[in-house]
Amino acid sequence: MKLSALNLRQRDGVTCGPTVVVVAGALLDPGYRAAMSDPAWFAGEQARVHAEVNRVWPRRLGTTPAGMSHALTRHGGGVRYRWRLFHGRLDRLSDVQCAVEAGRPVAMLIGRFIPRHWVLILEAAENQWQAYEPSSGAVRSVEVAAVRRSRLSGLGYPRPFAFVLPRPSTRSATS
Repeated sequence: MKLSALNLRQRDGVTCGPTVVVVAGALLDPGYRAAMSDPAWFAGEQARVHAEVNRVWPRRLGTTPAGMSHALTRHGGGVRYRWRLFHGRLDRLSDVQCAVEAGRPVAMLIGRFIPRHWVLILEAAENQWQAYEPSSGAVRSVEVAAVRRSRLSGLGYPRPFAFVLPRPSTRSATS
């Protein structure tokens, strides 16, 4: 699915998180993806997801990492998501890299001094990721080294704060 060509933009200044959830759901579920071509559905689905993930937290403050984790689990095709903080220059980011290489998008919360904006990491190469930026609807290249150094460019804010990614697989008691 070519996201850039679809011009999928967040509907207002506080729905970056729900927009990331809707796009991730479309990437993971072909049935959900089928509705993406309807702009009215896309805007309405952002509003529905925003209400779903922010039942207690004020919507004007955006989506919390816990809310993002819950929403991606609901729309993640049977995969449970969790959130974790960014650990600065020491963060190996190997869990993010592995998830994206396995075809599971990862949400990244970014900001300057405080967390402000959600983006979605879609694809991974050895030193670079492709990230969907919902305020513009664009897919932008991000160097992994820039993530580690908190010097992101092209996404609106320079610093990662948290990641929402699939939980590690657990072995069953019978295996």
